[in-house]
Amino acid sequence: MTRHPTQFQAATDVADDTAAQADAEAALLRRYAQGDAAAARLLAARLTPRLFGHAVRVLGDHAEAEDVAQDAMMRLWKIAPNWREGEAKVSTWLYRVVANLCTDRLRKRGTTGLEDVDEPADPAPSAESSLQQAARADALQLALDSLPERQRQAVVLRHIDGLANPEIAAILEIGIEAVESLTARGKRALKQALDGQKDALGFSDDR
Repeated sequence: MTRHPTQFQAATDVADDTAAQADAEAALLRRYAQGDAAAARLLAARLTPRLFGHAVRVLGDHAEAEDVAQDAMMRLWKIAPNWREGEAKVSTWLYRVVANLCTDRLRKRGTTGLEDVDEPADPAPSAESSLQQAARADALQLALDSLPERQRQAVVLRHIDGLANPEIAAILEIGIEAVESLTARGKRALKQALDGQKDALGFSDDR
C-alpha cells in the first residue's frame, strides 16, 4: 500500500528546506566575513536575482531595481563581520533593506507611472506567443503599480516571491494580521484590474 505524504509532512518538509537554506546563507556570510571571496560570489548569485526581481515589480524600472539590489548587497557586506546568527535570516534582512530602499525611491519619485517600463518578452515558439506573454507581464506590472505602496510590497512578497506571511511581517515590520489584510486587499484589487482584460490578454484561451 502506497502512502502519500500528509499535508503536515509536506509543510514540515518545506520548513526544513527553508531552515536549511537559511543556514547555508548564514554560513556563506560567515565565510565571507572571514575573508572567503568565493563565498561572497555564491551568496550574491543565490540572492541578488531574487532581490532584483522584487525591486523590478515594486519600482517598475530595471535600472533602479539593479541599483537597489546592488545597494542592498553592499550593505550586507558591510555588516557581515557583525552579523549575529539566529537573530534574522540573511534573506529576510536583505528583503527588508530592499523594501525600504524601494519605498524611499517611490517617495522621492513622487509618481509611480510605468510608461517607460521595458519588460522583456518571454521566449516562446511564435511571435504571437511572445507578444502575448509580454502583454500579460506589462498588464500585471501596471496592475501592481495601481496598488498603494504597502499593498504592492505585500502582494509581490507573497504571490510573486512566494514568501510566507511571518517572513513578510518581519520584512515589512508589521503584524501577521496586517500582512493578511494587505495581501487580501491587494489581490482583490489586482483581480478587479485584470478581469476586464482577460480576452485581450488571451487568458480565455488557457486551460
